[in-house]
Amino acid sequence: MNKGVSFSIFDFFETTLNIFNMTFHNDNVQKLLRDPKEKFDVIIAEWMFNELYATFSAVFGAPYIWVSTVQPHWMVLRLIDEASNPAYTADSHSPSVPPFSFYERVQQLFFQIVGITVQKFFFDPKIEAVYDDLAPIIKQRGSEVPKFDELKYNASLMLGNSHVSMGSSPALPQSYKVVGGYHIDTNVKPLPADLQKIMDDAKDGVIYFSMGSNLRSKDLPSEVTQSLLKVFSSLKQTVMWKFEEVLPGLPENVHILKWASQHSILAHPNCKLFITHGGLLSSTETIYFAKPIIGIPVFADQFVNVDRAVKVGIAKRVDLSFTMADELKAAIEEMLNNPSYTRKVEELSFVYHHRPVSPGAELVHWVEHVARTRGAPHLRSPALHVPLYQKMYLDLAAVVFIILIAITKLIKRLFRKKNTEKKKKKTN
Repeated sequence: MNKGVSFSIFDFFETTLNIFNMTFHNDNVQKLLRDPKEKFDVIIAEWMFNELYATFSAVFGAPYIWVSTVQPHWMVLRLIDEASNPAYTADSHSPSVPPFSFYERVQQLFFQIVGITVQKFFFDPKIEAVYDDLAPIIKQRGSEVPKFDELKYNASLMLGNSHVSMGSSPALPQSYKVVGGYHIDTNVKPLPADLQKIMDDAKDGVIYFSMGSNLRSKDLPSEVTQSLLKVFSSLKQTVMWKFEEVLPGLPENVHILKWASQHSILAHPNCKLFITHGGLLSSTETIYFAKPIIGIPVFADQFVNVDRAVKVGIAKRVDLSFTMADELKAAIEEMLNNPSYTRKVEELSFVYHHRPVSPGAELVHWVEHVARTRGAPHLRSPALHVPLYQKMYLDLAAVVFIILIAITKLIKRLFRKKNTEKKKKKTN
């Protein structure tokens, strides 16, 4: 374990490409694709650094909807509108929150230029090569094989697992619908009787600690586990730790849970602090249940989610390391003794809940809308059909440039003619 975790977008892209290949060539999926009786009104596909799942739309001849599990940024918005302006929209891997400083604006522009270049010259050729191999399946069903560059921009809608309370508020097209928090059941299930009693009896509050599924607590080195237990034993709060194995020698205030409903724990009024990896779903639940967090990011967007939460004042970040226990203790004491974190997350929670309908109802409505309107063409952005040179008015700039050159040449010609006439008069 290091103080940071190396993350390569190239490795991540290759991973998502391999996942698609395994999915598409799965025997059951192949059977589904080749069965002429199978028909669908709408295809719902997740965008995760490649657009190959749009192929299902071509196979079944049905409109499709993208699902984005990250905050809206240029890589997803370009699929339904146009790449967002980096002057006020952060890159997917940037923790910056608008308004940006001069340095941040330059940084965001650099990220986008590099990203577009990598996408065009590294990712797209590999994606299109895979798509070409899938063309026979589309033909087999009697459908015309669309160009992939047209197919990937043909989505009817994008459902975004985002909300202004969880990040910034970028400009969004009509075909982007915000459904962040749709996974949260509004009817929170009651806790088991033993856990309910523990939380009810915790007069100094409960700290809930869960590292999710990417890094299970039982995989932590024993010295880290023991140092964490030592820190927890020094607290007056009750600590509930999601741990996948029995842990001997527990302090009286520490309770190990192999599994428990995270929603039910966070919903309890005695839960005062959530220690998490900072994944988007957990970050959403943080806002929903109004609990400040200590983030220990380990993978992908967790670093960005935690850093943004720190910037808006609802979190502290602790890096995964062998010496993290002391940092964690300092962060716990700071957050429990400083009410500003709780006040801020309560403000954001109000923003989250103050919406006309639940995100689940919003999601259902728009999926049905796409099905009933045969792809909802009225929602699609006209920006998709405008080439880059027109968006940037390069054609207008060219016309103005040509006119200026013509005027300049005309003026020069007139001056030369006038000078020639003057010389002739002097000669005469």
